[in-house]
Amino acid sequence: MQRVRKFLKIGVPLVLAAGILWWMYRGIRWEELVDALSQKMSWTWMLLSLPFGILAQVLRAVRWRQVLAPAGEKPRLSTCVHAVFLSYASSLVVPRVGEVLRCGVLKRYEGTNFTCLVGTVVTERIIDTLLILVLSLLTFLTQIPVFLDFFQQTGVSMGGLLGQFSLAGWIVTAVCGLLALVCIVLVSRRFRILSRTTSVLSDLKNGLLSVREVENPLLFIVYSVGIWVSYFLHFYLTFFCFDFTAGLGLLAALVAFVVGTFAVLVPTPNGAGSWHFAVKTVLVLYGVGQTDAALFVLIVHTLQTLLVALLGVWSSVALALRKSRTS
Repeated sequence: MQRVRKFLKIGVPLVLAAGILWWMYRGIRWEELVDALSQKMSWTWMLLSLPFGILAQVLRAVRWRQVLAPAGEKPRLSTCVHAVFLSYASSLVVPRVGEVLRCGVLKRYEGTNFTCLVGTVVTERIIDTLLILVLSLLTFLTQIPVFLDFFQQTGVSMGGLLGQFSLAGWIVTAVCGLLALVCIVLVSRRFRILSRTTSVLSDLKNGLLSVREVENPLLFIVYSVGIWVSYFLHFYLTFFCFDFTAGLGLLAALVAFVVGTFAVLVPTPNGAGSWHFAVKTVLVLYGVGQTDAALFVLIVHTLQTLLVALLGVWSSVALALRKSRTS
């Protein structure tokens, strides 16, 4: 039974990601990838984008520490940063395990109340969800004229555009949507199980409500907005790495960013497969060629994933040299 659970947690997401990626890249000639990396890609823009990926995670750690203060918890900022770095890196192996892991890191190295930590993480995710929903609504409202102009100029109707989707494409979309829904249900069940006892429920409530008592609400809002602006710049600057995406514009990048953000809800390592499929579809809609779009998402996702992994390794080493508060 334990082996089955491990396979469901690790094996299924990996198989799903591998299956989607194989389907997307089965016709790609790998010489084109080498050529894109060596000849067509501007590494300057890629390097400029990477610090924003780090900044987003650091701001998340800073905001988390701010939320913990009203609950009487004051962990070191460095530990919070390491915990966040590790949470993202661990999710590359087991999807969605990162949130629990970062709570465990603060419990071990700072002696922080674990259930209270879970409450603050839930609060953070609720706030992030509200922000991305507002961003999504504004983005698609501003892009309606673009879509209408696209249909008018090309003579393609929405039905015709959807009709170009292959059966395999519809299957991938349906499977990704189903797995994202299952993931949400499983996470909600985990938190309900965690809250069975009165003391645990009280700690969880304190964590959830701590955001109402932060010392500087305006600063909390700045951190929250800064997190998502950093995520967006981390993605947007990569558009300038290639000629075929450099001219798409800010709003096109915003549409791809929003769609990609929802795609990573699918429980695969760092959204592998689902993110590639979703962002490539958006780029094609904006006129990028199929092959170019496929190479773009492969290169960008791979390099950004390597950054997450390196930050996780660095934090693992840093924490290994630090004495545990619970040892």
